Amino acid sequence: MHVRNILDTKGSRVTTIRPDATIGATSRLLAQQRIGAVLVTDAADKIVGIISERDIVAGLANHGATVADLTVADLMTRDVLTCSPGDTIADIMVVMTTRRVRHLPVVDEGRLVGVISIGDVVKYRLDEAKLEVESLRDYVLAGR
Repeated sequence: MHVRNILDTKGSRVTTIRPDATIGATSRLLAQQRIGAVLVTDAADKIVGIISERDIVAGLANHGATVADLTVADLMTRDVLTCSPGDTIADIMVVMTTRRVRHLPVVDEGRLVGVISIGDVVKYRLDEAKLEVESLRDYVLAGR
Protein backbone atom coordinates (compact mmCIF):
# COMPACT_ATOMS: atom_id res chain seq x y z
CA MET A 1 0.00 0.00 0.00
CA HIS A 2 1.00 3.58 -0.59
CA VAL A 3 0.82 7.01 1.02
CA ARG A 4 -1.90 7.98 -1.46
CA ASN A 5 -4.15 5.30 0.10
CA ILE A 6 -3.91 7.02 3.48
CA LEU A 7 -4.59 10.42 1.92
CA ASP A 8 -7.62 8.97 0.09
CA THR A 9 -9.08 8.05 3.48
CA LYS A 10 -7.75 10.90 5.61
CA GLY A 11 -8.03 13.74 3.14
CA SER A 12 -5.46 16.30 2.11
CA ARG A 13 -6.18 19.16 4.50
CA VAL A 14 -2.94 20.69 5.75
CA THR A 15 -2.64 23.21 8.57
CA THR A 16 0.18 25.72 8.12
CA ILE A 17 1.61 28.68 9.97
CA ARG A 18 4.05 31.45 9.10
CA PRO A 19 7.56 31.67 10.61
CA ASP A 20 6.81 34.98 12.33
CA ALA A 21 3.84 33.63 14.32
CA THR A 22 4.38 33.40 18.06
CA ILE A 23 4.77 30.13 19.91
CA GLY A 24 1.74 31.12 21.97
CA ALA A 25 -0.39 31.35 18.82
CA THR A 26 1.10 28.11 17.53
CA SER A 27 0.26 26.28 20.77
CA ARG A 28 -3.33 27.49 20.54
CA LEU A 29 -3.54 26.35 16.90
CA LEU A 30 -2.21 22.88 17.76
CA ALA A 31 -4.72 22.57 20.61
CA GLN A 32 -7.67 23.85 18.55
CA GLN A 33 -6.90 21.56 15.60
CA ARG A 34 -5.99 18.63 17.89
CA ILE A 35 -2.78 18.01 15.95
CA GLY A 36 0.81 17.42 17.04
CA ALA A 37 2.66 19.49 14.46
CA VAL A 38 2.10 22.23 11.93
CA LEU A 39 3.97 22.96 8.73
CA VAL A 40 5.71 26.30 8.48
CA THR A 41 5.35 27.95 5.08
CA ASP A 42 6.52 31.20 3.56
CA ALA A 43 4.45 33.72 1.60
CA ALA A 44 4.76 31.52 -1.52
CA ASP A 45 3.46 28.49 0.46
CA LYS A 46 6.87 26.83 0.27
CA ILE A 47 7.69 24.57 3.23
CA VAL A 48 10.40 26.25 5.32
CA GLY A 49 10.02 24.16 8.48
CA ILE A 50 7.83 22.18 10.80
CA ILE A 51 7.06 22.85 14.44
CA SER A 52 5.80 20.17 16.77
CA GLU A 53 4.72 19.81 20.36
CA ARG A 54 8.17 18.32 20.97
CA ASP A 55 9.85 21.50 19.67
CA ILE A 56 7.68 23.64 21.92
CA VAL A 57 8.43 21.52 25.00
CA ALA A 58 12.16 21.79 24.25
CA GLY A 59 11.71 25.56 23.90
CA LEU A 60 9.94 25.68 27.25
CA ALA A 61 12.80 23.75 28.87
CA ASN A 62 15.37 26.16 27.38
CA HIS A 63 13.52 29.50 27.66
CA GLY A 64 10.96 29.06 30.41
CA ALA A 65 7.70 31.00 30.34
CA THR A 66 9.05 33.47 27.77
CA VAL A 67 8.81 30.72 25.13
CA ALA A 68 5.28 31.89 24.27
CA ASP A 69 6.70 35.18 22.97
CA LEU A 70 9.29 33.55 20.69
CA THR A 71 8.50 33.07 17.02
CA VAL A 72 8.02 29.81 15.17
CA ALA A 73 11.27 30.53 13.31
CA ASP A 74 13.08 30.45 16.65
CA LEU A 75 12.07 26.86 17.43
CA MET A 76 11.04 25.13 14.21
CA THR A 77 12.86 22.23 12.61
CA ARG A 78 14.23 23.51 9.33
CA ASP A 79 15.35 20.24 7.75
CA VAL A 80 11.95 18.85 6.82
CA LEU A 81 11.75 15.32 5.50
CA THR A 82 8.99 14.72 2.96
CA CYS A 83 7.43 11.79 1.17
CA SER A 84 5.43 11.36 -2.03
CA PRO A 85 2.03 9.80 -2.69
CA GLY A 86 3.71 6.82 -4.37
CA ASP A 87 5.91 5.93 -1.40
CA THR A 88 4.98 2.67 0.29
CA ILE A 89 3.68 2.54 3.83
CA ALA A 90 6.59 0.22 4.70
CA ASP A 91 9.10 2.82 3.45
CA ILE A 92 7.38 5.59 5.42
CA MET A 93 7.47 3.46 8.57
CA VAL A 94 11.23 2.97 8.17
CA VAL A 95 11.83 6.71 7.70
CA MET A 96 9.66 7.65 10.68
CA THR A 97 11.33 5.08 12.91
CA THR A 98 14.96 5.63 11.91
CA ARG A 99 14.75 9.42 11.69
CA ARG A 100 12.50 9.68 14.78
CA VAL A 101 9.88 11.88 13.11
CA ARG A 102 6.15 11.70 13.64
CA HIS A 103 4.96 13.79 10.70
CA LEU A 104 5.88 13.77 7.02
CA PRO A 105 4.56 16.31 4.54
CA VAL A 106 3.43 14.68 1.30
CA VAL A 107 4.77 16.50 -1.76
CA ASP A 108 3.76 15.69 -5.32
CA GLU A 109 5.65 17.40 -8.16
CA GLY A 110 6.73 20.19 -5.81
CA ARG A 111 3.22 20.78 -4.46
CA LEU A 112 2.16 20.07 -0.86
CA VAL A 113 -0.75 17.60 -1.01
CA GLY A 114 -1.05 16.38 2.58
CA VAL A 115 0.62 15.35 5.81
CA ILE A 116 1.04 11.82 7.13
CA SER A 117 1.46 11.23 10.86
CA ILE A 118 2.66 8.13 12.64
CA GLY A 119 -0.90 7.83 13.97
CA ASP A 120 -2.22 7.73 10.40
CA VAL A 121 0.23 4.95 9.53
CA VAL A 122 -0.64 2.90 12.62
CA LYS A 123 -4.38 3.31 11.99
CA TYR A 124 -3.99 2.28 8.37
CA ARG A 125 -1.93 -0.80 9.33
CA LEU A 126 -4.46 -1.81 12.00
CA ASP A 127 -7.36 -1.45 9.55
CA GLU A 128 -5.40 -3.46 6.99
CA ALA A 129 -4.69 -6.24 9.54
CA LYS A 130 -8.35 -6.31 10.62
CA LEU A 131 -9.46 -6.71 7.00
CA GLU A 132 -6.96 -9.51 6.49
CA VAL A 133 -8.18 -11.36 9.62
CA GLU A 134 -11.80 -11.00 8.49
CA SER A 135 -10.94 -12.28 5.01
CA LEU A 136 -9.12 -15.31 6.45
CA ARG A 137 -12.02 -16.00 8.82
CA ASP A 138 -14.49 -15.87 5.94
CA TYR A 139 -12.26 -18.17 3.88
CA VAL A 140 -11.98 -20.74 6.68
CA LEU A 141 -15.70 -20.64 7.46
CA ALA A 142 -16.61 -20.99 3.77
CA GLY A 143 -14.52 -24.17 3.58
CA ARG A 144 -16.51 -25.97 6.30
